[in-house]
Amino acid sequence: MEHLSRVPKDRIAVLIGKSGKTREMIEEACGGKLSIDSQSGDVSISWEGEPDPVRRMKAPDVITAIARGVAPSRAIQIVQDDIFLRMYDIREWVGRQPNQTRRMRSRLIGTNGRIRTLIEEMSGCEIAVYGSTVAVIGDNDGLALATPAIEGILGGSEHSTVLFGLEQDKRRQRLRSKTLETFRDKSSLDSDSFDVMVPGFTEARRKMSEESLELEEGESVVFEEE
Repeated sequence: MEHLSRVPKDRIAVLIGKSGKTREMIEEACGGKLSIDSQSGDVSISWEGEPDPVRRMKAPDVITAIARGVAPSRAIQIVQDDIFLRMYDIREWVGRQPNQTRRMRSRLIGTNGRIRTLIEEMSGCEIAVYGSTVAVIGDNDGLALATPAIEGILGGSEHSTVLFGLEQDKRRQRLRSKTLETFRDKSSLDSDSFDVMVPGFTEARRKMSEESLELEEGESVVFEEE
């Protein structure tokens, strides 16, 4: 049995779900059986066989996200390779006075949830403000947009300044993405053009590469990033 996280008592029912459906969904996503102590809120998992390393590493984040206000259906996406959880403790930014924490929660959410919604829409992340914490779920690109915005608000920046910066970051991110796509398209066209001018060029280049690596016919090399 491996301890994952501790859940506030008012979130235990959310973790279990109606007729235990949410619990079953989490168990299927993580690949183990959950044990939930309704008194302490401690959540542990018993792995079925040899656990997947990524799921084992991310299972505590799934439970933590649900504990801090994220919907279970969104939280289980954390087990994916490209989805991550980032947590903020508001008290680390404003101190431990309850009125300051409440004020900052209001600033992060905005009137009728407007500020949080804008950051979510522009970054593609999900943001949950619960108690004294802020939970953010998204991919690397999304977190790269949401993180400066959230930290800006926590640091006391005006909403207008934060949203303008978020808009600029989004524009730069799109530009980089388009530039990369253009480069890839150009590289593909250059290779195709060479093959048109010199028939069999691509195939010859491939064979030369195989010979230099002393590969058998039909064998190939696939490079993977670590």
